[in-house]
Formats: sequence, C-alpha cells, structure tokens
Amino acid sequence: MKRDPTKLICGIGELSDLFADAPNLDTFLQRIVDMISEHMNSEVCSIYLYYEETDELVLKATKGLHPKSIGNVRMRLGEGLTGLALKELRPICERNASRNPNFKFFPGIGEEEFESFLAVPIVHGHTRIGVMVIQNTRKDYFDEEDSKLLRAITSQLATTIEMAKWLMSVHERPPADRGHLPHTELKFVKGRVGSPGFAFAESLVLANDPVRILASTQEFAHCTLNDFYRAVRVTEKQLEESQKRIEERLSDVASLIFTAQILMLKDKSFIEGIVELIKREVNPPMAILGVVKDYVNRFKAIPNTYLREKSQDVQDIGYRLLKNLMGLGEKASDYEGRIVISEELFPSDALKLSTQKVAGLIVLSGGASSHLSILARSLNIPLVIAEEPALLNLPSKTKILLDAQEGYVYINPAEDITNFFKEKETAHPKGHPLRESLKPFTQTKDGVRITLLANVNLLSDVKTALEFKAEGIGLYRTEFPFIVRSDFPSEEEQFVVYEKIVKSMADREITFRTLDIGGDKILSYYHHGKEENPFLGMRSIRFSLKHKDVFFQQLRAILRSGSHADLKIMFPMISSLDEFLEAREIVLECIHSLKREKILCHEHPQIGMMVELPSVLEIIEDLAKEVDFFSIGTNDFIQYMLAVDRTNEKVAEFYLPHHPSVLRALKRVVDAARIHGKEVSICGDMANDERYVFYFLGIGIRKISLEARYIPKIQKVIFSIDLKATEKEVQGVLAKSKITEIAQIVDRKATP
Repeated sequence: MKRDPTKLICGIGELSDLFADAPNLDTFLQRIVDMISEHMNSEVCSIYLYYEETDELVLKATKGLHPKSIGNVRMRLGEGLTGLALKELRPICERNASRNPNFKFFPGIGEEEFESFLAVPIVHGHTRIGVMVIQNTRKDYFDEEDSKLLRAITSQLATTIEMAKWLMSVHERPPADRGHLPHTELKFVKGRVGSPGFAFAESLVLANDPVRILASTQEFAHCTLNDFYRAVRVTEKQLEESQKRIEERLSDVASLIFTAQILMLKDKSFIEGIVELIKREVNPPMAILGVVKDYVNRFKAIPNTYLREKSQDVQDIGYRLLKNLMGLGEKASDYEGRIVISEELFPSDALKLSTQKVAGLIVLSGGASSHLSILARSLNIPLVIAEEPALLNLPSKTKILLDAQEGYVYINPAEDITNFFKEKETAHPKGHPLRESLKPFTQTKDGVRITLLANVNLLSDVKTALEFKAEGIGLYRTEFPFIVRSDFPSEEEQFVVYEKIVKSMADREITFRTLDIGGDKILSYYHHGKEENPFLGMRSIRFSLKHKDVFFQQLRAILRSGSHADLKIMFPMISSLDEFLEAREIVLECIHSLKREKILCHEHPQIGMMVELPSVLEIIEDLAKEVDFFSIGTNDFIQYMLAVDRTNEKVAEFYLPHHPSVLRALKRVVDAARIHGKEVSICGDMANDERYVFYFLGIGIRKISLEARYIPKIQKVIFSIDLKATEKEVQGVLAKSKITEIAQIVDRKATP
C-alpha cells in the first residue's frame, strides 16, 4: 500500500503549517500542491480554479508541470478530463490518460509523460470551486483508495481554497452599500437561557464595526509604514498560534476556523492596498479602515451566503491589525472578557470566540436546545437568546450584566443590580461543590440501581464525563464534526474522531447517534432548497436514508472505531417501522462489507432508535419487538407532541415538559419496552432537570443520559428517592389532566 490513510488524514488536519511564512496566496496554493504531492507520492499535483463568470478552469498552482503553465492553462467546464470531472462532479481516474478521447493536450507544459491521471472536483456544497489533479509516469498507478483519499483532502481544503479564490479576484467585484441603524436605548431585556452562567463585562456587537471605533482613537499620530509591517507580522503569528491552540483543545471540530483571517494577510491586494495608501501619506489606521471597509462591502455583495458571512472575518483582521499597531494586541485577544452580541452565530464562530476567552454571548435567534446552545454549554460560555433587534445598535463597550441562569440582560445596570448580581454569582460558584461527594454508581434510597450516562457533543466533553463519574456515553451527537466543517467528513476523518472517544471511555458503554442535521442544525455546505418548516423537513434519518453514501461512511467509521467496545448505534427521528428496518439493514450491509474487506469492526452492535415523534406511539410495541433499545429524546419529543417550535420565543410558554400528554406518552414507551424486555433510557434537557427525576424513576426508567455537569445534583436527588413511595406518587400525577395541577407537583421537586 502506497499510503496510510489515517496518517494522511491526521497530517492534513494540521493545515495551519501551510500558512506559516507564506508571503501571499499564490505561495499558499503552491504549498498545498507540494504537500499533497508528497502525501500521495505523485509526481504531479495541480490546482485548477473555476470562474463561473467566464466558465473557465485556470491552472493556479502546480508541482511537476512547467511553472509557466500557471495562469496560462485554461479550459471550459466539461473540456478535457479536468473540466469533465468538475462538470459531472465526480472523480476521474485513468491509467493511460492520453488514450481517453476527452484528454486535452497542452503543448509545452510537460504533461505528456504522466499517463496515470486522477482528477477530483473541489466543491463546497453544490458550488464548483475547482479541481485537484495528481499525475504519475507509471501507468495504472492510482486506484479507488487514492480517489477516496484525495476526496477527503479536497473536502478539508474546499472552503480554504474557495476563500483564496475569492480574494484573488476581489478587486473585480463592485462594493455594496450598507446602511446604518439608529441607536436605541435599552435598560433590560428578558431572553431565554441557552447556556447557564454569569458575566459582567463590556459589549462588542458583531453587527457594528469595531475597526471604525478603534480607529477613532487619537493614539496613532506617529504610526509609520514600518509600524504597519510589524503589526502584520504580529497579527499573523497570533492567528497561527490561535489555530494551533484550538486544534489541540478541540481537534474533532477545529477545522481551520481562522482560515479566512490568515488568508487575508496573504492577499497581496489587501496588504498592498493599505501600503499604497500609507505611501500616499494616509495615516496607517485610516488606511486600514479604508481598505477593510471596501472589502467588507465587497463581501456583502457576494451571492454565496457562507462567503458573505466572512465579512465579519475582514472586520476581525482589521481590528487585530489596529490593536497591534497600537501595541495592544499582545496584551489581550480581541474578544477577551467581552460579551459578544450577534444576530446569529455559526458553530465555528462560537469555537473561535471560546479560544479568545469571551465572557458571554447574546444572540437574537435560536433556541435553548439549539445546536449553538448545546455547543456553548460544552464550551462553558454563558449564552442568552434574546429576540431584541435594538441590542445590535448598542455602542461598543456598553456595560452588560448577563444573567444566563435566568435569561436576563441588563444594559448599563445600576449599582444595586450589579451588587445583587455579585451576590448571586457567589451563591452559584463556578465549581461543583457536589463533585467531591460523587459516588461511582447511583442507587435510590431503597437500593434500586440507576445508571447515569453522559451526553457528549465534542471530544473535549469526554474528559468532563469521566471527571463526573459518568458510567458511559448515553448520547454522542455525531453531527458536531459535520456542522463546523466545509464538507461531509470522510470515513477516515470520522474514524479518527470516533476512535479517540472509544479509547477514552475504555470499557464503558457508548451510544452513537447517527447524523442528526436539519431543523436548527444547518450545514453551511449542504443546500437542498429553502424549507418553510425545516423541523418537519429533510432532517435526521430522512437525510441519512436519502444520502446513503454519507450514511455508509459514517456507519463504517462507527463500526470500525468500536470494534472492541460496548457499542450501541441509534437512529434519530424514526417515524415508522419501515424506516428503522431500512436503517438497520444498512448497518448490517456495512458490517458485511467491512468483513469482506477484512477490516476489523464490531460485528454485533446493539441497534436502537430515538423516540421523538408521536407517530411511533401507535406502533411502539411493533418497534419494541425489533429494536435492541429505545432512547427517548425529550427535546424533539415535546416539540412534536405539542406542535411547539422549541427555538421560537413567541411560543416558548407552550413548550411544557410536564404536559399530561407528554408524561403519559413517556410511560407508554417504557411499558412497551418492559413487556418486550428492551432497555429504555431518556435524554435531552428534561433529563438535566431534577424536578422530573422522580417521574422517570416512577414509570420504570433506569438509565438517564444527561450533560455531565448535572450528574452531581441528579445523583443526589436519586439517593433521596424511595422508589415504592415514588411509584405511588407518579400514579397520582398520571391521573391528573390539568397542566396547572401537575406543575404544582413538579415545582415542589425543585432543589431549593
């Protein structure tokens, strides 16, 4: 075998090295082809970029072909093997390329001797970016494995190359005008808790322009061109170090999140645009401000939504340059100790902000159980969702008191409020006073064993799960490595992450939930048309069954990583017996294919499903005969039972876990599981709430999967429960039909 796939993926995962000391974007692309040529043992590696406005592919970097071919080799979409690969969006592998009727000969570039040919399209979602081509003199040199590996590499590089391509042509794009909203005075906003915590700090509104604010200071009077060059060097070093730090801390999801900013510093027209103004005796901060503003407006004019959002990165880079020009950049990161306010945030934004020690977040859209909230909780960042547009107009450095325990936002709070906040923060210390009293196992007062498992979103959550003595992972949300990427991760990329999780948990049980995207969990690179109601659209198991190539790769990675583990696989959002059986059959197909290929895998995993949709209640006993286990996902279960969008503030009051229909439905699922001897667990935000523990135990649930930091308080509650008395109490709850009556019982269970 020519290459080790796992080593290749891990190596490509350290792409930040490509940026080090690269003076411009051309050099950056050249480093990519040099690196891939070395990894793939190919004599030629080339990058062609596609320009839709001219319908042309242009050779932009190569190793092995004549250097003069760069910029001069051009072909139409569909022309030659390279153009055909991009037009049909498929890899093309040829053992004798020149004999293929689609081969296009370019005299003088030295391509004639390289007969083995492999071209893989570079795409971001459905957007054509370009083509990666590798070639060799030996015939029949490349195979299907090479094709898979090159596809994995291009998927990791797609967004980076797309950004580089756009920056190379930015001067050709017209700027877009941007209006300004008037400032509105605010004192208090009531929002919802996304991630609990407290923060008292100055604001930074991402909708505003921090570059202009910083540039308005009077500390730049004696700045020179050399000062600017120094600021560029310092900024570049900071970004590279930040990228490395986040890769060490969050290796499963930190997929080049600082790429856009680093590329800006490699963009010749961006830097030279500022230099040219300084040489014309424009004060350096004003020169930075002018070029940044121009670039922001150009970004705003891009039809591509993902790239359009990168205008924030342009502002970030301008802000960094200005801070370093002032000598402030090395003292603190841009967002350290600030409360960031934004209309919305991508998961990669939250990751980026976490590395810069942001104090808290306020977003105007989303929900307490949205993917951003879940991620913020994993990162321990206080987050409030507050649908108040006027927050976006707050001046920079406005004093904000963020009470993310209650969902309150105080603007320029009075002294008595800040004093109250300080007392409240003292009463809710950041540590976990119950951690020391944690027992290695959990049981009721009368000795009934209860298993407490952890929910895991990121690889870093595994450490927390072990610290809080979780007995295993009851829910690993596999979608997070998908959400923050620029394309679907390959089997090998997923295997690397999953194997780390399995090894970290030793012999404890691990439940992998297959890809659960859609609704509030959107992939920036997957575009299937706007859905009027995405929560009822192409999501979860529907997506996986429609895109079986993605499903196969994920299942194979899971089965391989858990070859010797106590492995469970569960499917989200199952609505029928047919769906479950089809999904299970695909798992069995993956097992058979891995065995045929003599690849070590788990041959008999437990296969179960999440109970989230009302449609399964009428067929729950039929499903109980087939599944190995049930896991009740309370977030979606409540949403669909009560027809309440859990991310919509306007109907939040109707999202009631203690609704009698919800509670009775939970018991119905547990009863069906017990009759057929199947295991049932519960997860979701309801599992984190001590008020419902008595009910879960009273209806027969013996496994609870929750966020690890809630384990101490839930274990404490369980130790105090007398199960026989609780079962009688639950019968009384089930007999009640009024929400208000049940609410009174549930509220009495809250820890004082």
